This record gives sequence, structure tokens and C-alpha cells, in this order.
Amino acid sequence: MSKLTHEDLYSLEEYSRIRPDFREKIIAHKKNRRVGVGKDAAVYFEDALTMQYQVQEMLRIERIFEHEGIQEELDVYNSLIPDGMNWKATFMLEYNDVEERKAALAQLIGIEKKLWVQVEGFDKVFAIANEDLDRETEEKTSAVHFVRFELSAEMVSAAKQGSQIKAGTDHANYQEGTIISGGVRESLVGDLH
Repeated sequence: MSKLTHEDLYSLEEYSRIRPDFREKIIAHKKNRRVGVGKDAAVYFEDALTMQYQVQEMLRIERIFEHEGIQEELDVYNSLIPDGMNWKATFMLEYNDVEERKAALAQLIGIEKKLWVQVEGFDKVFAIANEDLDRETEEKTSAVHFVRFELSAEMVSAAKQGSQIKAGTDHANYQEGTIISGGVRESLVGDLH
């Protein structure tokens, strides 16, 4: 999957004009990029379109219009675009209740390292997590983690040929797994080359 360049972005003025329609497009697109892992966690798989939205929003919020500032944002978010042999995602622990979240985050230290995807017929691929910075302490983990799953050429081929794909976590305090199917599966296979 190609990385974003300056040419892929709208100017602040143009983005302001098209933002409502672009936002609707992104919301619809993201429906096929989310995989629930149990009732309290989800993996949001990223791609060039989700990252374009993130860059556009950062440029808008920060009022960045100079070439160097735009390039800095591109450099940050391009690292979250899959390269055809992996999936990159935002893993979120989604507890609505503040006290419940606080207690859960204390019990789920290291969960991001136990997150996995599996193509039928192959071993689980565990996430490489938080390469940008450490997101946990001795007392708790973060509710948000940035992860990637590196696949072999054989896994990519099998996934593209219809093999079942699963996602889950093997953390001692949160063991869940799910089959990725339908539009989400189709969208993720579309990331592979």
C-alpha cells in the first residue's frame, strides 16, 4: 500500500469545504476495519484512507499549512499504513465506566503483546506493539496501543485464497478470539499484496 504524499492531501480551505462528506465516507469505511475482541476491546485496522483522515484532521486542528509541518504529520501517520505484507492497527480497550476501566487497565498489563491474528493453517502472529513509545507502567497499561502484525508470504497467499482469519488475545485476564468475516475480512485482504 503506497504512502501518503502532499499531493494526496486537501488544502485547509478545500478540506473545510468537503469535510462533512469526507467524514461520512470515513465512517462508512471504518465499519469494515473494526474487529471486536470480546466485549471490551477492539482492533481498528488502519490503511491509507484512515490515515489520510487523521492527517487532514491534525492539519485542520493545528492549522498546519507549511510544507515542513505537513511533512512531519505525513511521516508520523505513514508509519501506520500497512505495506502489503502486514496489518497495522490501533488496539483499544473500551470500558465506558471510569472505575471499571481503571481496574481493568491494572489487570491487563502486557495485553498488547498477547494480541494476535491467525490465518487458518498457520501459527498465531502476535502483535509488535507501541514502537513509537512505551504505553504502560508497572501499575497499568494504556487504553490505546499501536500494533502491527507481520505476515509471511504463505500467510498472505492463504488469506487471499480464502483461508479463515481470526483475531484475539491470549492475556491471562482477557482471553478472547473471533473469526474475521464479511466486509471486514474482504477489506483486510485488500491490504495484502
